[in-house]
Amino acid sequence: MKRSVLFTIAALLLVVALSLFAPTYQRAAASPSMVTVLLDGLPIRFDVPPQIINGRTLVPFRLIAEAININVNWDGDTRTISASDGKTRVMLQIDNKTAQVNDLPTPLDTPPVIVDGRTLVPLRFFSEAFGCLVNWDSETRIIRIVSPPRSMNVIGFYALGAGEASSWLDLFGVPFPATGSGNTDTVRELALGWYTIDAQGNLLTRTSRNAWQRPPGWETVLATAKEFGFRTEMVVHENDRSGLLTTFLNDEQAMSRAVAAIVQEASLYHGVNLNLEELGLYAAGETRQQIRDSFTRFIAMLAPPLREAGRTLTLTIHPPNSSFRGYDYAALGQLADRIVVMAHDYGPKPEPLNRVVRAVEMALAVVPREKLVLAISAPSETAESIIPKIGIAKRYSLQGISLWRLGLVTSDMWTAMRQTITGR
Repeated sequence: MKRSVLFTIAALLLVVALSLFAPTYQRAAASPSMVTVLLDGLPIRFDVPPQIINGRTLVPFRLIAEAININVNWDGDTRTISASDGKTRVMLQIDNKTAQVNDLPTPLDTPPVIVDGRTLVPLRFFSEAFGCLVNWDSETRIIRIVSPPRSMNVIGFYALGAGEASSWLDLFGVPFPATGSGNTDTVRELALGWYTIDAQGNLLTRTSRNAWQRPPGWETVLATAKEFGFRTEMVVHENDRSGLLTTFLNDEQAMSRAVAAIVQEASLYHGVNLNLEELGLYAAGETRQQIRDSFTRFIAMLAPPLREAGRTLTLTIHPPNSSFRGYDYAALGQLADRIVVMAHDYGPKPEPLNRVVRAVEMALAVVPREKLVLAISAPSETAESIIPKIGIAKRYSLQGISLWRLGLVTSDMWTAMRQTITGR
């Protein structure tokens, strides 16, 4: 009996308390279950959970703005938010149901509010004002935002090949040597995988060990690339599976020989893409540092003469969170013109987003974003999964993406890319 009385009293006190704070509680109450917001397939992590108010989802304005690369400012005196992408300017005021879009008044179903010290804005209104597409799935309680297409550098790794794996056919849409528009509207650069080196530093165009060969008709490829306005880089590829690179990087004469040969051959291209893979498998401590130093020393030898010749140097290397730890990103980022981060081959397919994001964040910690390109491996992805990979490059404002490789990119992938990347 006493327990029943106490329960009744407690319930009455709760009702009284809620009635006292009813306006604040009703305005800021979250939905019964969590709402997930995905931008280009990637989750946005909010410090204050999304709130559903009057049937509209509100989110912290600064985090959503940063995710879609919008500049925002907060005026505490007027409690006003201003946001701009250079073309569109939006102004919102706390508790004001009229926004300004390019100085034109626009009614809101729900005004911005302040919850737990954070300013929340209507998600759909804010996103659509800057050209995003927004879709709400009531069953899963997931909001999917697709950011507007953005101009982005796209590098296509190229090998002449044949049949269904032909890079030419994939790029131009017709068999070699004819040309067509194909997918030339998306790709801006060609990384031509035609070279390798041996342990003595000789530059080779053909070897029994390496699938990368300079094919017959390569002169036609270069001439056509110039005609279509593609930037070109010669790719020098080798791996350390047999210890070849370790031997090479510990031989000063071999490195000098390679530098001279590469610089001479680079006169045919706009630059060099150095793709020396599998250095420092699980290496740690002094061993890892020695491997990193030897590779950095070679890059320090190669970069200056290329720059003097007016040629760029791109490094295509394993990511900082891979098993291959022979790459000093901080040092290499200072020497090279850019780095293609090979954030793939983690095991699962499609490549796990969390691993790819981690690779980019680790690289960004020591290399400027304008020097970073995210590598996407077409065999590891689908038309659906390639969108969030491109979304990572967009969210972190990287220089662009690379595609491994032309000839392996499906028609559905090209269609998906056109939805998120503007033509050149």
